[in-house]
Amino acid sequence: MIHYETNIDEKQLNSLALAYMGDAVLEVYVRRHLLQKGTVKPHRLHTEATNYVSAKAQSQILFSLMEEELLTEEETAVVKRGRNAKSGSVPKNTDVVTYRHSTAFEALIGTLYLSGNLERLEELVEKSFEYVEGTKGRVKDE
Repeated sequence: MIHYETNIDEKQLNSLALAYMGDAVLEVYVRRHLLQKGTVKPHRLHTEATNYVSAKAQSQILFSLMEEELLTEEETAVVKRGRNAKSGSVPKNTDVVTYRHSTAFEALIGTLYLSGNLERLEELVEKSFEYVEGTKGRVKDE
């Protein structure tokens, strides 16, 4: 990783900036995970990746983490800030509530990454993978 002279204070960033970072970080983890599983065909990689990184999947992963009470108070505060962030736009394929919860999940991932808390980040990413794969690789329709 490139070393910068100053660190980013993740507590000072707005939730959408944290989600921006979290989206990229999660994407790298998912891509590596799929390659490790032996998935190598480009179309299949993209299709399988959406089971982990779609707004619907991220929203459901977040709810699963909260139901299992796996988040600390500080992480829950980040999630609440991320959920309440107003982006001004919503993707075509999802509703506002789902999108906000996926943004909250990405903000959590971004916060953990930028704070250097990689052990906790990877713990939650692994839990996310377990959730998705426990639903047989398909996000639950609710």
